[in-house]
Amino acid sequence: MPVLPLSPLDRIDPAAVDALLDQAFGADRRGRTAYRLREGTRPIPALSFAALDGGALVGSIQSWPVAIEIDDGTTLPMVMVGPVAVAPDRQGQGIGRALVDAVIAAADANGGSDSGRLMMIGDPDYYGRFFGFSADATGGWRLPGPVERHRLLLRARDADRLRVSGTVVPRRALTDA
Repeated sequence: MPVLPLSPLDRIDPAAVDALLDQAFGADRRGRTAYRLREGTRPIPALSFAALDGGALVGSIQSWPVAIEIDDGTTLPMVMVGPVAVAPDRQGQGIGRALVDAVIAAADANGGSDSGRLMMIGDPDYYGRFFGFSADATGGWRLPGPVERHRLLLRARDADRLRVSGTVVPRRALTDA
């Protein structure tokens, strides 16, 4: 089945996105650690996309401004990718893969250090094999809630620089303007 064209997510009704996320992850999704990392921020428009089929939302991906506050006092900006949501009846059709590819391409085209540092909480086998994410540098990271360490993933040109001890936090200043 051909992959659908993608649109900027900020053109989509937020209620439709919320309904899709409930379908894909359940209404209890808001209690997860990833949601704590996004508190008080808005998705980054240039790195958030929707897949539409005949006007119906069948997939979405959001990217969020975060940072790692390193124990030595420095802070490095990053982008948290996710959630990646695909309507249950459309999974396995390449929609999610196209959404992640779009975020990576947009981040690489941007060239900024923060957009080149993509982190997520996800399946290491899938996101590692297809997109180059790894948990190799994230072992010293702390989050505002529980996380399975092997699912805390990073894709960055400067991954060795992020092999640090520190706390991942929302980056509110970027979205307050």
